[in-house]
Amino acid sequence: MQWQQKIRFLIGQPVGISLANGQGASGILCGTSGGKLLVIEYLYQTQFALKQYDFYMIQDINGFPPCHNQQPLY
Repeated sequence: MQWQQKIRFLIGQPVGISLANGQGASGILCGTSGGKLLVIEYLYQTQFALKQYDFYMIQDINGFPPCHNQQPLY
């Protein structure tokens, strides 16, 4: 499935984004606007930023896998 077809299933979910330049990004997918992917990313402490990635920059996008019930480490 091409990554553009995954968007509607991933809105509001945590995603990992593979960029064409080999880098990656992650955050909550907010949607699209004007050929850009809109993602809220964590910056520092209580700061978040809405980042915009042009479609041509994106190689793939995937939702985060679910957590398995693990015993806490504390």
